[in-house]
Amino acid sequence: MRDNGGMPTLTPPMNPTLQIGPHTVQPPVVLAPMAGITNAPFRTLCREFSGGKGLFVSEMITTRALVERNDKTMQLIRFDETEKPRSIQLYGVDPATVGKAVRMIAEEGLADHIDLNFGCPVPKVTRKGGGSALPYKRNLLRSILREAVSGAGDLPVTMKMRKGIDDDHLTYLDAGRIAVEEGVTAIALHGRTAAQHYGGTADWDAIARLKEHVPEIPVLGNGDIWSAEDALRMVRETGCDGVVVGRGCLGRPWLFADLVAAFEGRTDAFVRPTLREVADVMVRHATLLGEWIGDESRGVIDFRKHVAWYLKGFAVGSEMRKRLAITSSLEELRAGLDELDLGQSWPAGADGPRGRTSGNNRVVLPDGWLKDPYDCAGVGEEAELDTSGG
Repeated sequence: MRDNGGMPTLTPPMNPTLQIGPHTVQPPVVLAPMAGITNAPFRTLCREFSGGKGLFVSEMITTRALVERNDKTMQLIRFDETEKPRSIQLYGVDPATVGKAVRMIAEEGLADHIDLNFGCPVPKVTRKGGGSALPYKRNLLRSILREAVSGAGDLPVTMKMRKGIDDDHLTYLDAGRIAVEEGVTAIALHGRTAAQHYGGTADWDAIARLKEHVPEIPVLGNGDIWSAEDALRMVRETGCDGVVVGRGCLGRPWLFADLVAAFEGRTDAFVRPTLREVADVMVRHATLLGEWIGDESRGVIDFRKHVAWYLKGFAVGSEMRKRLAITSSLEELRAGLDELDLGQSWPAGADGPRGRTSGNNRVVLPDGWLKDPYDCAGVGEEAELDTSGG
């Protein structure tokens, strides 16, 4: 499954090690939390390809749902016994509820690392003052971070954020300084505003500015890492301490093998699978989902959203793509894949952007949210979603 495909030889940065509290992450590569994607089965695939190296974060967990022990949420925080360290990302807007959730994780030994989400740009989150809208309220951000760090005990607390709401309301430098003052262990910055969603080009210069602004703790860069070469280039150009990879690994969990190889200086060993090998990974992914959910059919149905990502760039007709995207059993999925020309090599251009790319959106915010960056009035319990995701 390995062929360098004519990829350039790049020199990895010196000492590519990331320290998250007591956890050494080497190479400094983190799987970004993605709702509905980075569940235990997908994390398993990515870890297998990385040889167990890196840090793999759960999908976003809502603090209120966790505190109330919502059945779906308790399923989402289940880790495979081989996952070390176990990493949970939390979303919350109420300091007290965030504090309760963090203490629950620490006291019950549910995870080894807690990440806080201040980067989600979707309207159902920002309209309540959460996600990428929240850092605009500096005092609220400080209160949440203080509660989280206090409740975490010995567990390291990190945060992921965006540049700000839009170009007129940038928050990342203030948020970074507040994070340092409140004892956050590391910060990940997606180089886009909430208004950009996933469109346009990520601003890597902002990552460099944040690193200069908060030299006391590690800064991780996120945005437009579509290949291992991109990861090395981001570290070199920004001085960041590691990378967070999200959409670049959609339908491509073997990207983590490339990332490990690149940071270890083995850039002649990148993964370039044939369609047959991709098909095998697809079936395994669907199988793992069925085992995790406890129902084969539901696992295959959940897998449907991954089909187009896995097949990107390969010569597969539209009708077959549609057929594969409505399968309901492993037998049906395997039979459809076996009808393809499985001898196809890895297609040119398949390493590029994938996933959502829309940008220049109006950010939906609570009424009067932008009037005062310090007043926290109006943020109440209704801002805590009752189910996880986002």
